[in-house]
Amino acid sequence: MNNNKYSPVWKIVGYSIVVFFAIFTIAPLIWLFYSSFKPHHDIVRNIFSLPTSFYLENFTRVWEVGNMAIYSLNSLFYSTSATVLTTLFAMAGGYALSKFGFKISKLIYGFFSIGLLITVHSVLVPLFIIETKIGIDDTRLGVLIPYIAFGLPFLLFLATAYIRDLPDAVEESAIIDGANYFQVFFKIILPMSIPVVTTMLIFSFLQNWNEFALMFVLTSDKAVRSLPVGINSFAGGRSRDFGLQFASLVIGTFPMIVMYIFFNKQLSKGFSSGAVKE
Repeated sequence: MNNNKYSPVWKIVGYSIVVFFAIFTIAPLIWLFYSSFKPHHDIVRNIFSLPTSFYLENFTRVWEVGNMAIYSLNSLFYSTSATVLTTLFAMAGGYALSKFGFKISKLIYGFFSIGLLITVHSVLVPLFIIETKIGIDDTRLGVLIPYIAFGLPFLLFLATAYIRDLPDAVEESAIIDGANYFQVFFKIILPMSIPVVTTMLIFSFLQNWNEFALMFVLTSDKAVRSLPVGINSFAGGRSRDFGLQFASLVIGTFPMIVMYIFFNKQLSKGFSSGAVKE
């Protein structure tokens, strides 16, 4: 029996597409990185030339003038807090919807699934009005609540699909031995769901770290704004210094690249282990 399913021609085509996509993806990042070490006039003179020396003033000016320390700490706070809370709520909701057998479980699940169809931009205006009226606009709480709300539907979808496939016998044995539902959730369900929990944490963190629209509309105080909004301040009419823009982009994208390099296997494993099965 011939185990070779594809002809050499199709293999060449497939590998060529993969190589082209890799170059198309990595080349702009490399260009962005080395351009951040060039002064503005060198970039304007030749945008593709390599830097003649490492011009570190771009980073020092961005860090001082652009309040990057505050923005970075805020991004870390929002991303970590929203990620942990959203993942915990999604796992708890997934456990209840998949194992408790409520008559309205499908209705509740469908209600959350509708949230996958709602975009951030479609609710920005009413959300801003609501937060203004209840007095939580321009606050960290006013940012965290929408972050959790918009991140919950997809994570709940992952959690419910994964927990549904876990064997009921383990949970039933623990309940017979006297464990309550909280003990079952924290000591059995969560440890057995490590692959999907890891996936949810990484996915949610990256999503929250990159979020811009909610932060830009719901906040105006620099003390509560995050890194994407700070990076945006170097673009447009306020600044035409490309060196500063590139340096700020490197500061914002570097943590994501590092995180993906170290956790891409866990992310792939979580999705491939049944997290997206229905």
